[in-house]
Amino acid sequence: MDAVLDTMDSQEIDLEGASAEERIQWAAEKFGDELIMTTSFGTHSAVMLHLVSSILPDIPVVFIDTGYLFPETYRFAVELTDRLGLNLKKYQAKISAAEQEALFGKLWENGEAGLKQYGLINKVEPMDRAVRELGAKAWLAGLRRSQSSGRSERPIAEKQNKLTKIYPILDWDNRKMHEYLTANKLPYHPLWDEGYVSLGDWHSTSKLMPGMTEEDTRFGGLKRECGLHEISGQADFQI
Repeated sequence: MDAVLDTMDSQEIDLEGASAEERIQWAAEKFGDELIMTTSFGTHSAVMLHLVSSILPDIPVVFIDTGYLFPETYRFAVELTDRLGLNLKKYQAKISAAEQEALFGKLWENGEAGLKQYGLINKVEPMDRAVRELGAKAWLAGLRRSQSSGRSERPIAEKQNKLTKIYPILDWDNRKMHEYLTANKLPYHPLWDEGYVSLGDWHSTSKLMPGMTEEDTRFGGLKRECGLHEISGQADFQI
């Protein structure tokens, strides 16, 4: 990941000391119509969706659909989209899940190399396409430092290749997330009550069991990130 934004940018506002709302407003003022947000419709996604849409009701909300999400996730996506009136933009891989399996097999079973190829096809390329088609220069994402060791040192705003990324709730812990959900009468993902603390594709997500950390529940513990929040390594990509 590239370095934190330059000194001139950081002097505009103390992003680390600002509230989540102030961080969103700063991003809106700085990037205007070139600002988008993403959602996975995961366990706590209602927080970011409510928080951002309350301030920016028309912001494009990019949803990357791999074709392998839990049935509950698809239903949750419809529920929140309708309830919050989201300006949802769904993006998918250029080839279907069935075609991928026919050509490459089950990539998620082929170790880190397979997971990287899977992420590039199903997450990174669709997201890069979304950025290009929506004319985005900046991206609001719901990453939090408490989710994994790899996220613990991230700054509130940073550059990822050609894009600026802002994390309004980066310093929120699970308690603060719960308080926000409760105060605004928002739902957790329906699988939260079944022991899922982090949700992605059904084949690469497991329940939190004794002795596990949150990051162990994704990709069999081999990795935490799906590729969206890492430099793509593709020279012509925006992310």
